[in-house]
Amino acid sequence: MLFLNVPYAEKDEAKALGARWNPTKRRWYVPDGVATAAFAKWAGQGADSPAGGTRVDSYGGKTAVGANYVALEHDCNPFEACAACSAALAGTTWEKARRHLSELVSSL
Repeated sequence: MLFLNVPYAEKDEAKALGARWNPTKRRWYVPDGVATAAFAKWAGQGADSPAGGTRVDSYGGKTAVGANYVALEHDCNPFEACAACSAALAGTTWEKARRHLSELVSSL
C-alpha cells in the first residue's frame, strides 16, 4: 500500500486512477495490486515519505509550516528541555515559550 499526498482539489483525479481513501489515517493510498506509476505526482512529497520534503496540507496543497517552524532532528516536545534540540531551538519563539512555561510552573 502506497500512501499519497493528494490535494483536495485533485482528489477526484486520484480516485479515478484507482486511489482509495483511508478514513483512519485520513490519507489517500494506492491499494495493493494497482500500478503506482500513475500516482507519481502525489507520491514522495510528504514529511513522512522516504524522500523527505515539506509537509503538505492535503486539503489545500499548501505548505503547513509557518514562521515559527523549526526542523528538528527527531520527534521531541519543543516545550520540554532536550539536549539534542537545544541548539536548534536557541533564540526561537519555541525556546522563549518553553522558558516562560517553566517559569509559570515553578511559580505555582
